[in-house]
Amino acid sequence: QVQLVESGGGLVQPGGSLTLSCAASKSIFSFAAMRWYRQVPGKQLELVAAMSNTGSTNYADSVKGRFTISRDNAENTVYLQMNNLKPEDTAIYYCNVDQPPSGNFWGQGSQVTVSS
Repeated sequence: QVQLVESGGGLVQPGGSLTLSCAASKSIFSFAAMRWYRQVPGKQLELVAAMSNTGSTNYADSVKGRFTISRDNAENTVYLQMNNLKPEDTAIYYCNVDQPPSGNFWGQGSQVTVSS
């Protein structure tokens, strides 16, 4: 089992920045992939950003150039740096990891609200 604890959500004005953190209970070297998803109530879960264990990344078109996924191996933490935030970025954000062969694990979710 892997526990993922998220932090860093909150209220920010349009154009502002936030960084989400996802602290893992096990070494992130054991993860095949790390992802950030978001969900707006009543809408489907959306994959925002992903990073493989080799460090390759990909992003949803809606966040390219504004969001960055990164990791700190020493702290076993995955980050999502969000810049130039827009009201449509308002959602609950979840971190997610694959740890073969144990399975797929989720954080508890962090609310991000972008509003003036």
